[in-house]
Amino acid sequence: MNQATFTGKNVIVQGITGTHGAFHTRNMVRYGTQVVAGTSPTKAGTQLDGIPVYARIADIQADMPVEASVIFVPAPFAKAAILEAIAAKVPLIVCITENIPVHDMLIIQQHLQGSGSVLIGPNCPGVLVPDGNLLGIIPAHLATPGDTAAVSRSGTLTYEAMDLLTSHGFGQKYIIGIGGDMVRGTGFTECLELFEADPDIKRIVMIGEIGGTDEVRAADYIQHNVTKPVYAYVAGHSAPVGVQMGHAGAILGTNSMESAQAKTDYLRQSGVTVADSISELISAIE
Repeated sequence: MNQATFTGKNVIVQGITGTHGAFHTRNMVRYGTQVVAGTSPTKAGTQLDGIPVYARIADIQADMPVEASVIFVPAPFAKAAILEAIAAKVPLIVCITENIPVHDMLIIQQHLQGSGSVLIGPNCPGVLVPDGNLLGIIPAHLATPGDTAAVSRSGTLTYEAMDLLTSHGFGQKYIIGIGGDMVRGTGFTECLELFEADPDIKRIVMIGEIGGTDEVRAADYIQHNVTKPVYAYVAGHSAPVGVQMGHAGAILGTNSMESAQAKTDYLRQSGVTVADSISELISAIE
């Protein structure tokens, strides 16, 4: 994954004719994203605001290259959509769909290995490169171009962080929502590697949640590989054990390192500046 991953100019939308797919396609186009086509097996041959609809990605590729796909396909059909994109060698796949079964994602992960495709999500708000591509459902009006990179498991907390960063004069180059499912594509460490390698990035904002140990692995990666300042917030300090808090992956299990406090402490020990709220996080950056 590198800078070019998110700047592809030929974007397609799988599920473009559905209610959510059509609505957010129009938003992406208004922002400036070059959506060149979409797929819908039952509505091939039609158009959405002049954007041609095909039955399959392979049919699109017969007419034009595809550099990114944004998926709004309903959960029962999302596995097939993602696997189709991987088989078509689409470089970037952004899956917005939530409620995809864990066993479907385990199969998808196997197909991703060695594929050359990058998967963001599922159950995520997508990716925003301010003044570049909007790939998903992120409210782009909250962002402004700059030298901050943000990666988050939470959609709404991402939006709050964007808004506060913008209002305090910290523009952004990348906003990446990796999603809150137990099994997903790209994680924190891959994003941190991208941010560290990009000379335009001066600071990194990371937003985590209870459940799983992704933040712990990220802390280890930061300690040994990241030289830029990292500011982190982990949501869920008051979450009770065994209760799912919104996201499928935001559930506090028996591992002592899954709690917000444990992750916060571990990140702090790894040299990360941590905060107990998004507003505190922005104050720490200032």
